[in-house]
Amino acid sequence: MGGIKSRTHAGVATLFAVALSTIIGLASPVAAQTATPIIMKLSTATVNDTQHEWLKRFAAAVEKDSGGRIKGEIYPASQLGAIPRQIEGTQFGSIQGWTGPPEFLVGVDERYEMLSAPGLFSDRDQYLRVINDPTVRDLVLGLGANKGLIGAGIYPIGPSSIITKKPIHGLADYSGLKIRVLASQFQLELIKRMGASPVAMTLADVLPALQQGAIDGSLTTITQYTTLHYIDAAKYVVETGQPYVSSIAVLSKKWVEGLPPDLQKIVRDDALKVSADIVPFVNQFFDAQRKLWTESGGSLTTLPAADQAAFMSKISSIGLDVSASKPALNAAVKVVMASAAKNK
Repeated sequence: MGGIKSRTHAGVATLFAVALSTIIGLASPVAAQTATPIIMKLSTATVNDTQHEWLKRFAAAVEKDSGGRIKGEIYPASQLGAIPRQIEGTQFGSIQGWTGPPEFLVGVDERYEMLSAPGLFSDRDQYLRVINDPTVRDLVLGLGANKGLIGAGIYPIGPSSIITKKPIHGLADYSGLKIRVLASQFQLELIKRMGASPVAMTLADVLPALQQGAIDGSLTTITQYTTLHYIDAAKYVVETGQPYVSSIAVLSKKWVEGLPPDLQKIVRDDALKVSADIVPFVNQFFDAQRKLWTESGGSLTTLPAADQAAFMSKISSIGLDVSASKPALNAAVKVVMASAAKNK
């Protein structure tokens, strides 16, 4: 009996030791590192540009600061669908983050286009001072919260230009041309005031439309023309400088709020930090793409001085004119205009 009792005690002791070592193992840093990471899918429509770079930096920062508990997966070049599908995926949580021009979010809240009012900014420094104005930044990033989105950061792309299949020598040469724009009332009106016909179109359709002659040109930035090889379809670019194009990063509210508090803070803090730290890259990249365009055989010009002045005169009232019947948008435009005036 003594032998049986001794063996029973020994068995219990062994089981207790195994259980204790298992608990310790689960609590150890090594075990935590081997846990399945939380996947963070990040999407954008472009590739090898500022937006793609932002996603790479953000994913790396979050993975590092979370100790590997969150792992980023990056899907550029609309791999997860057209831009509207990417935005919907972010709202519903199947995609954890999207970045792109805020004008694509006007279906979520029309105020997202407040920063693209033509004539608002005259140079890069003024633009940066305005988007870093807490009144403006908090307003922009606070939009979409009731539609499943968290504004995580905003950063520049650069001033706009217009690419066309035929050479442009003056403002009158745009008359009757079909020019692609974002789904923004500001951009639609800008092209109309130039005497051309605006065509709202998602990014993936622009190059085929240029190649097939469905449109004559497109309004965006030089960085898009180079990275998406528009030189194959059109080579004439006029730097009108208006409007300035921004990128916003939005995260899935459902996903972020489902994270532990410490990871929520990491994700939010890293998004803001990357948005600030990327600005020197943005400026260098933009300037490099201007040089690359001409080296690739593209034409890069400006309107004659008198025509540029006439252009600015035609478009500078668009923000207030278009928003006059939309109280929320009008109020937002006035906030940005006040900041732009203060930060000249």
